Amino acid sequence: MSVDFETRGRVAVLTINRPEARNAVNGEVAQAMEAGIDRLENDTELWAGVVASTGPVFSAGADLKVIAAGRPQDLITDRGGFAGIARRERRKPIVAAVDGPALAGGCEIVLGCDLVVASRRAAFGIPEVKRSLVAAAGGLFRLPRALPRNVALELALTGDPIDAERAYALGLVNELVEDGQAVEAALGLAERICANAPLAVWASRNVVLGSAGEGDEVGWRLTDEAFGDILRSEDFAEGPRAFIEKRAPEWKGR
Repeated sequence: MSVDFETRGRVAVLTINRPEARNAVNGEVAQAMEAGIDRLENDTELWAGVVASTGPVFSAGADLKVIAAGRPQDLITDRGGFAGIARRERRKPIVAAVDGPALAGGCEIVLGCDLVVASRRAAFGIPEVKRSLVAAAGGLFRLPRALPRNVALELALTGDPIDAERAYALGLVNELVEDGQAVEAALGLAERICANAPLAVWASRNVVLGSAGEGDEVGWRLTDEAFGDILRSEDFAEGPRAFIEKRAPEWKGR
């Protein structure tokens, strides 16, 4: 399989597995990634995901052999867009585990995730301008949300990458770890998320992302809608009950 799927407790791990091609995205990768996210979204026992890769490169982006053959549409799925993830609407949070360079579309896969764990050998860049291309899978507008404007412009206009240490210092990376530890650290972060009430986590994610760049009116509307939905859930009663009974809550996700 070009994207391996495994479960670790409540977490789905989707691993891009084309190390011989620097984990470049071809049609098989895109379709398998979309299918993996479908499994994550549809399985009520899974509450979060991790996207990782095999080998020393997280992903070099689009498979240029596919592009050169005149089949760029092969890299795009109907719901997920590039690599089956860049445009994908979903409820459940995904952590990127980056243990090597994430460049071009590889960087845009990372930006399509919600949180980022990176090893020190990771790097992030959108070098498309070096080939008279434009980063077309979200990088040009997602990077300025994750990084200061001038740093995002530096990456977009020079095509040069930044290393993991700088990405961590600037807030693109949530957790910086030693080489080879990105997946386990990402799983740890995902498990911290899964310790919480899943409906509340998913609703909170929706408000944070949906209100970004909007005024308070949108923020209040989304917050009120989210809170109203949570009030009607079974887990809403479980939280205070577990607190009173001095035990760990048993979330049902409903």
